Amino acid sequence: MSDWVLLRGLVREQRHWEAFPDQFRAALPDARVITLDLPGNGTNFRRDSPASVAGMVEACRDELRTRGVLGPVNLLALSLGAMVAVEWRARYPGELECCVLINTSMRPFSRFYERLRWRNYPAILRQLIAGDARSQEALVLRLTSERHAGDAALLDRWTGYQREFPVARRNALRQLFAAARYSAPPDAGAGGAGPGGVSGAAGAGTAGTAGTAGRLLVLAGARDRLVDPCCSRRLARAWGAAFREHPDAGHDLPLDDGPWVAAQVAQWLTPLRGQTPFAADAG
Repeated sequence: MSDWVLLRGLVREQRHWEAFPDQFRAALPDARVITLDLPGNGTNFRRDSPASVAGMVEACRDELRTRGVLGPVNLLALSLGAMVAVEWRARYPGELECCVLINTSMRPFSRFYERLRWRNYPAILRQLIAGDARSQEALVLRLTSERHAGDAALLDRWTGYQREFPVARRNALRQLFAAARYSAPPDAGAGGAGPGGVSGAAGAGTAGTAGTAGRLLVLAGARDRLVDPCCSRRLARAWGAAFREHPDAGHDLPLDDGPWVAAQVAQWLTPLRGQTPFAADAG
């Protein structure tokens, strides 16, 4: 049994994974899925969000300890959650085995207008300042999903999540601030290229070594309206990590095509079975 910790992004909570945890378990029957909420979101909505990604790492580590999860664990993380995964991986490599990063961006690999597409700035600012729960969630769906933007039932659910566990505007701004100023540590991508190397949607790449980067998979949606997919491509190339791109999914790739995400992870993990964990790679 392997532990997989799922982390979502800015102002999102564990319920926003929807059907994905079950889809992931179907593809990886030996996985125990653990969903965490960052401080300020979901069940942690009454807590202050850390103003740094490093602070979010410590909060996640504390919660795992509270739950009795000793590790090492695997991380599958989306957007801001993927920044948390990168920082965690750099600070505590012995606590992690494999990391899957989805539709993320960070300095020094991405320009500010690629990390958050500039044409979305006005709508996002309007919602942060004066939007109600339903209009905020409608905007999120429109920006993050190619397949569910008009899904009224899903919008109703997400509006209900926000009303039950409202994310304070100050926490939304703190999370946005933490994400905007985050820069990956210089050694975050240390190690050789992983199984599959860097590739496109078909998943055919060059083979690499089984170093630290060999335990890093980067996934992207080609139709991401929020973050330019070039951010993920560039990150994977810089770190020699395996890369897969979905041809018609958006930012919330697990929502748009969860079975595809789960299948990519399962396929990527096959050559890694029996290899040493991060702790050994880190020396």
